[in-house]
Amino acid sequence: MQTEPPSNSAADNPYKGPEASQILPGENKPSRFWVWALFAILGMVFIMIVLVLPSTRFTPSAMRRTQCFSNLKQIAIALHNYHDKYDSLPPAYTVDSNGKPLHSWRTLILPYLEQAALYNSIDLSKPWSDPVNAEAFKTTPQIYRCPSADLPPNYTGYLGVAGENGSFHPTNPRARSEITDGLSNTLMVIEVPQEKVVPWMSPQDAEEHLILSISEKDTLAHTGGYQAAIGDGSVRFLSINLDPSTLRAIISISGQEDVGEF
Repeated sequence: MQTEPPSNSAADNPYKGPEASQILPGENKPSRFWVWALFAILGMVFIMIVLVLPSTRFTPSAMRRTQCFSNLKQIAIALHNYHDKYDSLPPAYTVDSNGKPLHSWRTLILPYLEQAALYNSIDLSKPWSDPVNAEAFKTTPQIYRCPSADLPPNYTGYLGVAGENGSFHPTNPRARSEITDGLSNTLMVIEVPQEKVVPWMSPQDAEEHLILSISEKDTLAHTGGYQAAIGDGSVRFLSINLDPSTLRAIISISGQEDVGEF
């Protein structure tokens, strides 16, 4: 008896699908329902992620606080880059031959904030408020303005911690090695309340008594406290209720205090 050769038809092999040409229009076509169902599922997953994550991440105030954080971070990096070039932090302000204040550290670090053109337009031999520097004063770098603060034009709320025992000596450069309390335990630049902001080029900063006077009665840019750049280049949010003894300790560069957590 002669055996017939096996057939190659789809009916004889249930594991082999039909050729594409065998599918007639409208017959056995994959339904679009599954495509739309997939999109719907992905959309629901996205909504669940948004609901699970902290809502503050998406608020305008949170984004402004993040920008303020970034400003202070870049300022801290610029100060360290200045130190790397000159082996010292800038003084709080420069002075003329008579000891009269001329320019703030905020002006001196402009080249390290990608503001070399603005820096070169300033006459450092004349005071910041001299008419020759009027145009430069009107050109306020946005990095010196917290977006959450209601600042007058050309003002800043970022002040250096100045004083004989502060990160910025009033008139002399200061090496990082002088900060014997440790860079991570020492304030360098703080964000002051609305009532204490200054013209951005002005040689005015924050000494101990000003920092210790900040309270809940002041108009703060951020709820519950203020941001600060630390000597090691980090940025911290300081609670308005921070213990005064701890605050006094992190203002000082060489008090040898037990700082603890802050």
